Amino acid sequence: MALKRDGCGLYDETHAQFRETVRRTLTDQVAPHIQDWEKAGMPPRSFWHSCASAGMLCPQVPEQFGGPGLDFTYNAVVAEELGYLGFPPPVLVHSDIVADYLIAYGSAEQKQRWLPAMVSGDAIGAIAMTEPGTGSDLKAIRTGAAPDDEGFLLNGTKTYITNGASADLIIVVAKTDIGAGARGMSLLLVSGDSEGLTRGKPLDKVGQHCGDTTELFFDNVRVPSENLLGEPGQAFGYLMAQLAQERLAIAVSAQATAQRAFDEAVTFTAERSAFGQRIIDFQNSRFKLAGLKAELQVGWAHIDWAIARHVSGELTGAEASAAKFWHTELQGRCCDQALQLHGGAGYMNEYSIARLWKDSRVTRIFGGTNEIMLEVLGRTL
Repeated sequence: MALKRDGCGLYDETHAQFRETVRRTLTDQVAPHIQDWEKAGMPPRSFWHSCASAGMLCPQVPEQFGGPGLDFTYNAVVAEELGYLGFPPPVLVHSDIVADYLIAYGSAEQKQRWLPAMVSGDAIGAIAMTEPGTGSDLKAIRTGAAPDDEGFLLNGTKTYITNGASADLIIVVAKTDIGAGARGMSLLLVSGDSEGLTRGKPLDKVGQHCGDTTELFFDNVRVPSENLLGEPGQAFGYLMAQLAQERLAIAVSAQATAQRAFDEAVTFTAERSAFGQRIIDFQNSRFKLAGLKAELQVGWAHIDWAIARHVSGELTGAEASAAKFWHTELQGRCCDQALQLHGGAGYMNEYSIARLWKDSRVTRIFGGTNEIMLEVLGRTL
């Protein structure tokens, strides 16, 4: 089963060739191992090197820092193929979020140290924003980094960190000026082998078992001054600027997963019979699937519009929030309805729809809850 995608003029023959490479890598080197990796709680390092060999990691990194220097349409191809496979977000966090913070705000030395290793899969990236008790309220974070003559002394706890157990580079959001509110927040580059950094046990999640998610504990972690990312006190502005791409990447992946759930339902209902006829031949089944097909058609047109606007630098934060909201809600509807059309089989883990359904629930929560997306949109009214 493969994603049928033309991109409505968004993609050209080069994209098609790239997509085929990505798809072949996922089919040959990822799909056969998903159950084993779910049991392990994360993919092995070889997964990252396989992705790197296919050019899937950080395609937007400039050539001088080891990347191919492509635009976000290539990130989108990767997000679509991963989403259609139903693979959780370790690659998207690494490539679409962490790498872009370095590209946008890193010094030449920081870029040279980390970006080539991220492209090659030798360094895995994570970003640590969320804390116990703060959720989407970034201004309320308590992790502090006290400045001194050598840099910063970092203390605090972060939670729900994707790639937290495996990360070699962690971008940490911390308060470097306690009394300055949002203007006292800075971004720090923390190496995964830093003394004083402790990783909690993998969190026991409902789904997305292939992606490691942990708590991180910082106990007097020494962060040299050259590991300050961007300017001090500017983290909140940086976060707001970068959230548009993060939310768009989530939307792209969600749309592809929604399509996979629909395709699974069509295949299953066409093959199974009840009361003397195929399940797909019942009017209820056809109408449910027809409604989803119409929504998917609209969704693909909208996602292409949003990607094109982002590549041209025109996608606003509100538009990205709207995309994240709409496409993850569609993902939820498609997965739930597809599971229902599978009947009892849909609740069995041997069927792909069960994993898609479990893994999809969190997309309405991470990257900012969908209620936050509506709040962002509501402020534009």
